[in-house]
Amino acid sequence: MSRTVYVNGDYVPEAEAKISVFDRGFLMADGVYEVTSVLDGKLIDFDGHCKRLARSLSELEISNPHSDDEWLAIHRELVARNDIVDGMVYLQVTRGNPGDRDFAYPPADTAPTVVLFTQSKPGLAESPVAKTGWKVISIPDIRWGRRDIKTVQLLYPSMGKMAAKKAGVDDAWLVEDGFVTEGTSNNAYIVKGNRIITRALSSDILHGITRAAVLRFAREAQMEVEERNFTIDEAKSADEAFITSASAFVMPVVEVDGAPVGTGTVGRVATRLREIYLEEMRKAAV
Repeated sequence: MSRTVYVNGDYVPEAEAKISVFDRGFLMADGVYEVTSVLDGKLIDFDGHCKRLARSLSELEISNPHSDDEWLAIHRELVARNDIVDGMVYLQVTRGNPGDRDFAYPPADTAPTVVLFTQSKPGLAESPVAKTGWKVISIPDIRWGRRDIKTVQLLYPSMGKMAAKKAGVDDAWLVEDGFVTEGTSNNAYIVKGNRIITRALSSDILHGITRAAVLRFAREAQMEVEERNFTIDEAKSADEAFITSASAFVMPVVEVDGAPVGTGTVGRVATRLREIYLEEMRKAAV
């Protein structure tokens, strides 16, 4: 069955969806994106994704083509048209089509290109991997310096995913100046005792929407949170490790560069945070 996708105001079959060859998202990776998870037919942490989208667009001086209410209506319509129970809605906004290729930005009144599509992921929250945990490797972080903007410049994260796949593991953690920045598409954490340690927000990492919620829930559950840099060696000697993302939620990490983390099995902190996150997000879903 063909999906219905959204392109610049129209809901069309995916085979009929088209954008210009001169679109700057295609030519320059000049655009931003968001991915919102869907559980039980409802959107998870939608307000957070809207706020980050607005920030990313503002940092790149791209006009936001819709209000939050309009974005919500489009998301809901796509979920309904594609009968999504569990899955994701991908949203991309680019600087648009200037009519030709040029490094300079087009005129400010150039209409942004807006594309959305859904991905069905039955049982998204019941992933069996959450019971066994991820294994990760470390690789150098050689990305650009504005990782806080959620741009479509994803070549190096894709290369990192492939390096992990070739190594027979689940993901790669990126390392810069001796410290872990984040995963290829997620924020990274270690646990020592009752203390959760994760890199502080800056332009070095993406300001994860799931990260913000999980840290809030952790503090409410009387867990200590320390926002600081940590090394791969610290991760190897930690009691636990985990990642967070919009699609993986809270995912335990049980091995780093071939060394077991803690007992090499899923720990209590990551397990409990995943339970809390899913419970609270389902309550607040829209």
